[in-house]
Amino acid sequence: MFKLNLKIALRNLWKNRGITSINVGGLAVALAAFILVTLYANYETSFDKKNPNYDQIYIVGRILPDLKTNYTPPPFGKAIKDNLPEVENVGVTKVGGFEFAISSNGATIFTKNLLRLDYNAAKMFNINPTGGLNKPAGDERLFYLSKENMDGLFPNKKDNKPELVSLGSKSAGQTATVQGAVINDKHSNITFDALSIANVLGEGENYGYNNYNTYIQVKEGTDIANLEQKITAMYRAELVKGETDKSVLERVKEVSVFLDPLKNLHLRPKAGTDANYKILITLSVLGLLILVIACINFTNLSIAQATKRAKEVGVKKVMGAFRFQLTIQFLLEIFMQCVVATVLGLIIAEIILPQFNNLFLVDLAIWRMDNVLIWQLPLILLFITLIAGVYPAMVLSGFKPAVVLKGNFTTSKQSYWLRNSLLVVQFSIAVIFITGLLIISSQLKYMRSQDIGFSANQVVYIKNIAYFTNPKDFEPIRDRIMKIEGVKSATVASGIPDGSENGTNGYTVEGKEANIDFLDIDFDYFETLNIKLKEGRFFSKDFNTDTASSAILNESAIAKYGLKNPIGKIIRGCRTDYKIVGVIKDFKTQGFETAIQPTIYTMKNPCGNSKLEIMLKVDESRMSEVLATLKSQWSDINKKDGDNFRYQFLDELYGKLFQKQEQLQSVFFAAAILTILIAMLGLFAFAKYITNGRIKEIAVRKILGANDLQIFKLINSSFFVLVMIANLISWPLAYILTKKWLETFAYRIEMPILPFILSAVITISLTIITVSIQARNAVKANPVDALKYE
Repeated sequence: MFKLNLKIALRNLWKNRGITSINVGGLAVALAAFILVTLYANYETSFDKKNPNYDQIYIVGRILPDLKTNYTPPPFGKAIKDNLPEVENVGVTKVGGFEFAISSNGATIFTKNLLRLDYNAAKMFNINPTGGLNKPAGDERLFYLSKENMDGLFPNKKDNKPELVSLGSKSAGQTATVQGAVINDKHSNITFDALSIANVLGEGENYGYNNYNTYIQVKEGTDIANLEQKITAMYRAELVKGETDKSVLERVKEVSVFLDPLKNLHLRPKAGTDANYKILITLSVLGLLILVIACINFTNLSIAQATKRAKEVGVKKVMGAFRFQLTIQFLLEIFMQCVVATVLGLIIAEIILPQFNNLFLVDLAIWRMDNVLIWQLPLILLFITLIAGVYPAMVLSGFKPAVVLKGNFTTSKQSYWLRNSLLVVQFSIAVIFITGLLIISSQLKYMRSQDIGFSANQVVYIKNIAYFTNPKDFEPIRDRIMKIEGVKSATVASGIPDGSENGTNGYTVEGKEANIDFLDIDFDYFETLNIKLKEGRFFSKDFNTDTASSAILNESAIAKYGLKNPIGKIIRGCRTDYKIVGVIKDFKTQGFETAIQPTIYTMKNPCGNSKLEIMLKVDESRMSEVLATLKSQWSDINKKDGDNFRYQFLDELYGKLFQKQEQLQSVFFAAAILTILIAMLGLFAFAKYITNGRIKEIAVRKILGANDLQIFKLINSSFFVLVMIANLISWPLAYILTKKWLETFAYRIEMPILPFILSAVITISLTIITVSIQARNAVKANPVDALKYE
């Protein structure tokens, strides 16, 4: 029986190979998209899952009145371990502040991500160097490189012996011993290209140094909410030790601690951005919707062909076939198509995968032994078989022999309404994608055309390892650089406007204290970036106090403190009284998603970060000449950096802030194309079925005098109504979804009307073209051919 059903299925599929190809092709394309999304979702949701302590590790964060951050002071971890028995282990880490060169006798590599951590953190995160993890002796620091970097420096190394390397410029004579290599798991929140492991990090630093990350490993069954309360109470007690100032004591009451599980850190951290999570959710929904559209196509076309299979069902039932046998037969046909679609989908996914990896900066692969897609794929196949096939199989197997064998059988009104409803759903999803794509494109265009408040064009960012915290240290470097023809200005700062977060601290003006960002800069910082002055003046060498006790605030900081006539007023922070000498206009250092932060700019800050970031404004016409000169003279200009001259263009770095939104735009573009393609394929086949069913009606109308235009209008009218209904349904949904997306931006466009109109024009135009192409043969046919047997 199975063999007979298989033969019948194959013959029916071949007989209707046009519809079969559309069904299989649409499903294959949709499955390829869904497979890629599934791969990406598996990757994004499995960060750090290989860590045996995955469920017990939490990062300790602080909640301040104006800030939520994962940065904590180094002694905090020791206090937690000593006082709370629920905590099994505590580890402290700190990310290195700059990129530096490491050289062997034959090669040089650059470490961009030096991770410092204590021995407990290394154990917690399962750091396993070649030769095993050793505990540092006393104040010793063990230095390791990632396996990629180690292989780059010592490609022929066969043993696990330590190696001597040069750090920074070779002429500086600074060396270090590399103990071994560590595999850098890029599928982890703890990534690095070099490691420095110590017994204790931040020794001697107090609770004012909030630039470390503290991780705790709790015992199983620990009440996390209760533990948070205990750590908060302990932290407040540490902050008020020896403090008598009532205002400080009151402010400490507003400070609290949170614990964020390791499994949240990549997608949904409590402190930080959840952009990865939003991209994942968007992709997952899009992938599922595309698959649903393909299944709707399948269902629609299967029901539409019901009349062709009616007599077959009637004869089989008269011969004694039961309904469940017929249901199994039709499900078998559908399953065979789904299997072929799955194979084709895998082939398409494999072809597209390199472009997908480039877009999302990942390294996904389908054919891996540890890939969970291997067991997910059969479930996906079963899912689409049931979704796309159960209803058509039930409809086909439910025909009554007495009705269908009379020869005047037509599908029920219920099937008619279902087909039309499914078509409306298809086009509604397509309209949402088209509208979303147009609105995303409008927001990106707005972001690229808006004045960001500073100019990154022709600004060269030079990577550097020399500290210039004291303005006098950078003065000779600036003088040498400014002698190069084409250099307009040069400056150094503790950060560059590339979306990076600045440090935050408490500052007081006229008795009002608030946490604001701070940035340590040098002369010509604002001039180099072409930042506009609102009132007062920039830092100047004509004023000796500028290098010690002058400050410039941005407009947001002035607004936060509610200052009027701020020039000359005193702002106190980091045990220093600063005189406000200028106010600059706000500029978007962190892009469009984050509001401009209140910021203070100083040249000397006891609590600040090291000034490492050198920026030059260069004449556009002499850029290549300037860069060549800098490279040849860098070992003399900046001896500590020596022959390791490296640079990037600031506008390129700032442009990376748009990367996530550009990814989203690409995803919506692909989704819109796929949904339109699948919907049009289904519409094409469906229009063919409808047109063929009205051949005699069309012939009669032509005999009675109807012209071609009237016939085209007749056939298109029903589809036009369906597409209009789809637009009316999808517009509110598209509005709600895109409005929520736009609300994630601090600076955004107003909701435009044009995308909604354009989506209607696009879908209606494509529908009319598709249906008209299919109807053309019926309209041009001779009426005699259709009516000669009547």
